[in-house]
Amino acid sequence: MTKARSEADRLRREQRHNRSIAGRAEGLWGWSSPVGRERARRRAALIEAAAALEPSQHALEIGCGTGIFTALLLRPQASLVAIDISPDFLRQASRKPELAGTVHFHQASVQRLPFGSARFDAVVGSSVLHHLDLALALPEIKRVLKPGGRVAFAEPNMLNPHVWLVKNLPALGRRYGESPDETAFFRWSLQRVLQRAGFAGVRVVAFDFLHPWLPATLVAPALALSPLLERVPLLRDLAGSLLVSGSKPIAP
Repeated sequence: MTKARSEADRLRREQRHNRSIAGRAEGLWGWSSPVGRERARRRAALIEAAAALEPSQHALEIGCGTGIFTALLLRPQASLVAIDISPDFLRQASRKPELAGTVHFHQASVQRLPFGSARFDAVVGSSVLHHLDLALALPEIKRVLKPGGRVAFAEPNMLNPHVWLVKNLPALGRRYGESPDETAFFRWSLQRVLQRAGFAGVRVVAFDFLHPWLPATLVAPALALSPLLERVPLLRDLAGSLLVSGSKPIAP
């Protein structure tokens, strides 16, 4: 089977999976619970800071899904384009009242972006890189970035016990809405992949000790405790997520 055929099959599997969970995706992913909403707000703030997003910039969100992070990352006077391969997710995202008429949505694959080179100041995303063939996706992301433009993503950390179980036990993965081709990352190997793809100043740090099904009464203390745990050597490597950042080098 050719590489192009393999990727086309993978794309169709992802689209079928997304269609099957579209009506309950946010619940399956844990973003609709009280702690999930707090996790989303904190994650979006970290992505925004890592990407150095400013109101006047042109940003691209890849893998926008149902628009949870699109809404959190949108800023006044900013130009935000959001893409996803799933028409079912895009319909949900475009119907969010806060996004209507403010975000340009496109159905597109990250591995073949329909945009000109050096168009965006930043490319961002939440839980998207682990669905992709990075050998195909990273060159495209780099191509559409302006020189000096930044990338920032939040991805699942394979060293986290819960993430490891979800990614390696199919029955548990189905419960959490896992697609057949997704994975998770080890911090050090993901950093090397981005460096080899030509990104500069690459940083991959573990964060987030908030479990998506934590009872509402424990959300406040968990929010206070999580940043402290993220500063403890060795323990922080077991956090649930990885914050990935870097930039496109400015040519001499």
